[in-house]
Amino acid sequence: MKILLTGAAGFIGMHTALRLLARGDVVVGVDNLNDYYDVKLKRARLAQLTAHGNFRFIQLDIADRATMETLFTTEKFQRVINLAAQPGVRYSLKNPHAYIQSNIVGLTNILEGCRHNQVEHLVYASSSSVYGANTHMPFSVHANVDHPVSLYAATKKAGELMAHSYSHLYKLPTTGLRFFTVYGPWGRPDMSPSLFAGAILRGEPIDVFNQGKMQRDFTYIDDIVEGVVRILDRVATPAPQFDTSAPDPGTSYAPYRVYNIGNHAPVELMTFIETIERAAGRPAVKNFLPMQAGDVVATYADVADLKRDVGFEPKTPLAEGIEKFVAWYRSYYHQAG
Repeated sequence: MKILLTGAAGFIGMHTALRLLARGDVVVGVDNLNDYYDVKLKRARLAQLTAHGNFRFIQLDIADRATMETLFTTEKFQRVINLAAQPGVRYSLKNPHAYIQSNIVGLTNILEGCRHNQVEHLVYASSSSVYGANTHMPFSVHANVDHPVSLYAATKKAGELMAHSYSHLYKLPTTGLRFFTVYGPWGRPDMSPSLFAGAILRGEPIDVFNQGKMQRDFTYIDDIVEGVVRILDRVATPAPQFDTSAPDPGTSYAPYRVYNIGNHAPVELMTFIETIERAAGRPAVKNFLPMQAGDVVATYADVADLKRDVGFEPKTPLAEGIEKFVAWYRSYYHQAG
């Protein structure tokens, strides 16, 4: 298939592109290479892709309407994976406009491109952040998610609603994927795995928020990619039993779906840190801090729908994933500790 993959220089984007290329798909990757974090890391990821004959990279911003219109009409993609987004909960408190441009305007341009160019299926990244103030565990796609606690989460929820409207109005098959705390080689430097591993290897203190009383459903990158590709191949269809008098948020009368992709095994933050300590071979110096605005205490994915529909559920043990991640971190950043 000929696939548009946005956010190709990103963490999940690079790994997803490699998987698609390995099975013979033609991938056109786009990314604006912004400086939200180290552009050198983004270029290094792209270098892993450009050696493949079926990969082509175009630097552009998905929020640029005219450029996106030209891209779609010229390339005639069969399917689209939208992983481009402005990420980060805490940064949304500082630069809210970046989230509107990328996560709202950019997604609108993609939806319009898919609508007008007969795209067979749009798969897009949502986030576990949409569960917001909900504390009923595990998080289910069949629960309402109407109380976001950050602008980032609000834009991801908005993206799901926008996708549904296009599925309803234009019969465009769309599937949203709620990712749960992704980690692994080539991971984002602003995420806790990289922040913790780097500081521990350098012998520097780490910031531990909410006094360490947090839980996260840490999900290894290979499991995320497996879920993305399987969902891409399963084009969304209307739910035959959908009841408009008692609407189910996880399905629709339109060709629309949302799925959780998480390890469905929440881990205490202190246990996570201990796992990195063992892989790094040295203890962490911990700086305990209060809860951060926009953050949540725990995440926990219910993946029953994912398992039922595509026969897969993430299962990489934390210790195994962290061992691979720390080994990569040492190699890439030349950390000998």
